[in-house]
Order: sequence, then C-alpha cells, then structure tokens
Amino acid sequence: MQIGLRTNRRREIYINSPGGAVTAGLAIYDTMQYVRAPISTVCIGRAASFGTVVLMAGAKGKRFSLPSASIHMHQPLIGGKGLQGQASDLDIHAREIIRIRTVLNELIALHTGQPLERVERDTDRDYFLSPPEAVEYGLIDGIIEQTLVPVLATSK
Repeated sequence: MQIGLRTNRRREIYINSPGGAVTAGLAIYDTMQYVRAPISTVCIGRAASFGTVVLMAGAKGKRFSLPSASIHMHQPLIGGKGLQGQASDLDIHAREIIRIRTVLNELIALHTGQPLERVERDTDRDYFLSPPEAVEYGLIDGIIEQTLVPVLATSK
C-alpha cells in the first residue's frame, strides 16, 4: 500500500460521523498512525462512536472541533438485525466484543492521558461531551472559534 502514505504533505480529516463498523474504524486508525505526516482532525458537526476515535487519533496539538459540535463515546455495540445462533457461537461473539472494548478503552486512555479506569467508567454508557469538555478530557486540543482565512474585501 504505497498511496502517498509516506510523504510529508499535510493531511486533514474533517469529521461529521455517527460512527460505524469497528473493523473499518480500526483500519482508519491504524492507517493514521502509520502515515508519516502529522494528521490534523477537525470535528465539524458530531463525532460519535468510532468518529470520536478518529478525532482523537490526530496528531497531538492538531485535534480540533468547531464550537457547536458534539462528541460522543460509548462501548462497542453488536449490530445487525439481532444476534442469534448456538450458545457456543454467542459466547465467541461476546468474548470478541469484550476484547474490542478493551482495545478501544486502551486507545482512548493512550491518546487522552486519562486513567484506564476512568475511560472504562465513561464508556460503559453513552457519554456526550461539548467541545470544552472534550478539550478538558484530552480528546481534542482546541476549539476553532473563528475562520483563520481573511475575508477578501470587494473593490468598487
């Protein structure tokens, strides 16, 4: 996979996401960690579930949110139209989702500096954060309050 991942060009990811499949999210996360150039992440609406993991996985000092954004964490969910099958298969799935929960909690603790015990407690149920709360938690580094691009004056 040599799709420019080793160049030093600036990279930005704008996030407005309800989340998604954990396996797809982990592929994004792993790729972000592999890329040499620092990746800036910006929440432009909401970062929920794995969207929050992608948001916090940006380079330290380059993780931002717009002021009205919403950031949401929780433990991984089993999706689909309902889980069914043999008891032994259900047990296999339960062990896998618990393993994934542990991996995600450890990643959140690593990127935020929060103690693992706090992350486990906070992600046990839905946990919503405003941008200032996300800064305090360590999920983002700052809030973009105004445009950084000057507005060009029209000439008469």
